[in-house]
Amino acid sequence: MIAEFKRKLTIPKETKEMYPLTETMAEAVDRQREELRQIFCGESDRLLLIIGPCSADNEDSVIDYISRLAPVQEKVKDKILIIPRIYTGKPRTTGDGYKGLVHQPDPNAQPDLFKGIIAVRGLHMRALKETGFASADEMLYPENYKYIDDLLAYVAVGARSVEDQQHRLTASAIEVPVGMKNPTSGDLSVMMNSILAAQHAHDFIYRGWEAHSYGNPMAHAILRGYVNKQGVTHPNYHYEDLCYLVQLYEKWELQNPGVVVDCNHANSGKNPFEQPRIIREVLSSCKSDSTVKKLVRGFMVESYIEDGSQPVNGGCYGKSITDACLGWEKSERLIYEIADML
Repeated sequence: MIAEFKRKLTIPKETKEMYPLTETMAEAVDRQREELRQIFCGESDRLLLIIGPCSADNEDSVIDYISRLAPVQEKVKDKILIIPRIYTGKPRTTGDGYKGLVHQPDPNAQPDLFKGIIAVRGLHMRALKETGFASADEMLYPENYKYIDDLLAYVAVGARSVEDQQHRLTASAIEVPVGMKNPTSGDLSVMMNSILAAQHAHDFIYRGWEAHSYGNPMAHAILRGYVNKQGVTHPNYHYEDLCYLVQLYEKWELQNPGVVVDCNHANSGKNPFEQPRIIREVLSSCKSDSTVKKLVRGFMVESYIEDGSQPVNGGCYGKSITDACLGWEKSERLIYEIADML
């Protein structure tokens, strides 16, 4: 094997000892997990809003952003459950672009995975301690989930990972809602197979252990649009797309049918300013069709302090160094607008 092995990163216990949960923090996580369970099991008609930066690129600005969500959540808590998006790993395999906090705790420095794993837990812990929010993260590496499994309220499996067996099996062992994105090709059967796998029990190898999972009844769909073979983006949040997903859930006989609409990525053509319009359209579809309303559990929005994006070394505080985001002022208005529409 042509590789240099630097060190073995066997530190899950160490990271948890460095950043242990207090009883109050654990109670906050449990409370938000229960609120999410009620949404995905159809016991609550509140709308889920997973909102935050495309990537958690700077600890201070991410915490600043999430702190701004706290008073807004209090005002809309009867209609909306906000889960901050703290995405610490980005799918980058070509050598270009920022790979996330887990690779580079400092985006301008060389990768340091040991420090990165510790930084990931530290950021999720700080968000919980300072704002009271348990967060959402993407499960880019299934084996890393154990480092933060006591902190997260929500997990997403990305469009490039949804067909991978280890992601599906790990999702079947997770105790919080796991969203399965449609793949970049747009083939919804791949996504439905992933949900089916995650909702069933499995025996598999995880981190060197023989594991048995019991299935995750809260595994569900995320529609994020797709790219055709000519490289043209196509949305899949329209009324007809949602009706088709209702039919797929009935055909596959899955538990707790539900979808979270990802308002950026291919659905918006990576134009973050389209996100409010997409939400308005989906909520209008919900008002016109009770079956669609029952299916739609919430939205994902890419949002940060400043509009747009910048290079990794751009230096603008609170501005994304990956995909462009909706700025805070527009995001705050959007949250209140959503609450008024419900």
